[in-house]
Amino acid sequence: MDVLTTPLLKTRRLILTPPALGDHDDLTAIWADPAVYEGLIGRPATREESWHRLLRFQGHWDWCGYGTWMVRETASGRCIGSVGIMDSRRDTQPSFEGVPEVGWTLMGWAHGQGFAREALAALFDWADTRMPRTVCIIDPANAPSLRLAAHVGYGVYAEGLYRDRPTLFLERLA
Repeated sequence: MDVLTTPLLKTRRLILTPPALGDHDDLTAIWADPAVYEGLIGRPATREESWHRLLRFQGHWDWCGYGTWMVRETASGRCIGSVGIMDSRRDTQPSFEGVPEVGWTLMGWAHGQGFAREALAALFDWADTRMPRTVCIIDPANAPSLRLAAHVGYGVYAEGLYRDRPTLFLERLA
């Protein structure tokens, strides 16, 4: 699937756009935000890492037929973050290889405003007819993400490890 056929999703306040070359600066800013990186990678991502992430976003659409959207406010066009579906092939215990993984990352200023819920609702409106089950992994200390995951229908199915750290494994059935 190429970028021209990647769906554009709209909600009342948001537009979810396919990844584009022009998103590199926004993605770099997202991963430089302590509210994003502290609970995920523990340090700001480099510009190079953000570039590789953007390439991965597009690669998922090209090879898997699903991927990540950039999330923007409709009114201002300001970048809020990203939401997406990945074939991450993470080295986790237990393994969930072969099951699409959903992830979300929003700038700190956008937390607590319902943007993530709204963006994920649009994602699932698109994904639920295409994939019967998705998973996500969340650090047990990340209470806001756990609340959001529960709100959109995820439930814990296992406790395990990712990168030698305790991790909750959640699943959602379409």
